[in-house]
Order: sequence, then C-alpha cells, then structure tokens
Amino acid sequence: MTDALTTSTPRTDWTLDEIRAIYYKPVLELIVEAAQVHKQFQATGEVQVCTLLSVKTGGCPEDCAYCPQAARYHTDVPVHKLLSNEVVLQAAQKAKDGGSTRFCMGAAWREVRDNRDFDRVLEMVEGVNEMGLEVCCTLGMVNEYQAERLKQAGLFAYNHNLDTSEENYNNIITTRTYGDRLNTIENVRKAGISVCSGGIIGLGETNEDRIAMLHVLSNLPQHPESVPVNALVPVEGTPLAEQPRVSVWEMIRMIATARILMPQTMVRLSAGRQEMTVTEQALCFLAGANSIFSGEKLLTTPNPGFADDQAMFELLGLTPRKSFKTESSCGVIKDAAAPVTAAAE
Repeated sequence: MTDALTTSTPRTDWTLDEIRAIYYKPVLELIVEAAQVHKQFQATGEVQVCTLLSVKTGGCPEDCAYCPQAARYHTDVPVHKLLSNEVVLQAAQKAKDGGSTRFCMGAAWREVRDNRDFDRVLEMVEGVNEMGLEVCCTLGMVNEYQAERLKQAGLFAYNHNLDTSEENYNNIITTRTYGDRLNTIENVRKAGISVCSGGIIGLGETNEDRIAMLHVLSNLPQHPESVPVNALVPVEGTPLAEQPRVSVWEMIRMIATARILMPQTMVRLSAGRQEMTVTEQALCFLAGANSIFSGEKLLTTPNPGFADDQAMFELLGLTPRKSFKTESSCGVIKDAAAPVTAAAE
C-alpha cells in the first residue's frame, strides 16, 4: 500500500496518473487495499442508513439525460407540488423508526428561489432536525445567502452531485454548467454545511471520465464528507433509457478508489442497489462503502425497503451508524459533542 495512504491527513493533491494506477489495479488487489484504508479510518462494521424523500416531484426545467423528473421527457413519474410539512415529518418519523439516521429531502428545482416554498422547506429542515436526525437537502443550485439560511434552520448536509467528468458533462446536461455545480458546493462549504457530492456511472461515460470525476472530488480544498456512488437506473422516456446496467465490478472499482482517495469520507452505495444481490452489496461494503439509502423509493426509482436491509445487516454483522457522528483527524471514531443544529465538518 502506498505510504501516502497510511498518513492521518487525507491528501488533496492527487494526480490523474496516481488515480489511474489505483483504479486499474487488479480488482481483488484493489478491494484489499481499500479495505485496509477503510479499517484505518472508519468503523468497518458500521453503515449509515439514510432515507431520501422527494418533497417536490417532476416538472423540472433541466435536461439531465438520466432524470425522469425533467419536464421535457415523457415518463410515468407524476408531477406533484411541494408536500405538506405534516406529510414530510411523518415520513421522517417512519424513516427513523426504520433505522435511518439521515433524512434527505429532494426537490425537482433547477435552483432555490427565495419564496414561500423555500420558507416551507426551511420549516421542514427545522422539524426533521428536532427529531434528532441528520437532515440533508438536494434542491438544485443555492447561493451563499440561501446556504446560510439552510444552515441556520439546522441543515446538516447538502447534496449536489457532479454526476460525471467535466469533459463528459455536456453529453448529459446542457442547462447548467460544471462550474455552476462547483459554485454550489463552494457556497455550501462556506456556510459550514457538510458537503455530499458524488456521481453516476453507467451514463455512457468512459473509465477516464470516472477517473476525472474522482480527481475533481479528491482535489477539492476539503474532501466532501459524503460521496454517493450511483449506478444509473434507466427510466423509460429518458434519453438514457436503453443504457445497459453497470456491473458490480464497476461499482466496486469506483467505491474502492473513492475510499482510498478520500479515506475519511462516507462513501455511499446509492442508486442501483435494487438490482444487486446481498453478496454484491457485501463486496461493496468490503471495498469501503459505509452508507446506504433505505426505503421503498430513491426519489422516484425502486429501492430496497427497511426490512430487507435489516435482514442484510443481520446476515453481514453490520450495525447502523449513529446520527451526528464524526471522525477525528487521526481516524479515531467519536460522537460529535455539538448540538444537533450544528453541521459536521
């Protein structure tokens, strides 16, 4: 294992050649190396359970080629306006009862606007936060002022994925730029909110695109606290409806490489789990994944339910990670002493 990987301070100066050398290792050797890094920096038998709820679905003006919520595509996803606070808080309580410690709310917006809907989302954030859950939002682009308001409401984390490499980005999305995504991540970071940012594989990208995306994430001034690794779930009516499913080995390569590059980060095994066996998921956990989304839907696509995941945890000897837990700089796990209104850095 490279000496740089055994240091207590994560690197933010990875070169593309270094990342290629890791990514293209023989897969079993890659898994072993990632597992060693995972054991050094994380509690290896611990996995965070998260739930993602679509609080406003469909009608999005963006043209993300993978997304069934884009207004321009003809899919079976029904459009619904912003859910009531009562419905959202009930869903959050159900998620907590099912074992989730992070509750994520997604709205099909291009960007946050300073209006009554945003005020209602802020109320939702406050309510979920008061339940003792880490609360996360993915609402599209946010400016510095909006990020500050979310922080003040008690937002723990904000998700804004890069999706793919900058070179491949225009093949997937043309209605906003790669720079727009990086600006939102910067605004979230400035507000002191935990950053959740990853990508999707299976969009028709090359291995070099995947490596380039990991290069951007691992060379941010501070690594994202959370990196979701999603496998495309093709949806009829979208431009990527006919894309083949990615193999578990492709997921493992992404997860293991992300774990080695960003050892203190939560690496989330996200979309695509519905099609994976328990054995395949176990290999992903071995390679460094330590978070999943549980619940019947992941925004609008099918996802394993709480009962299935509880059975998997029992079989594999995994325990759910507590809310508001952080890692010290030397990799020693500790419970955060800050109140639940503070975001982890």
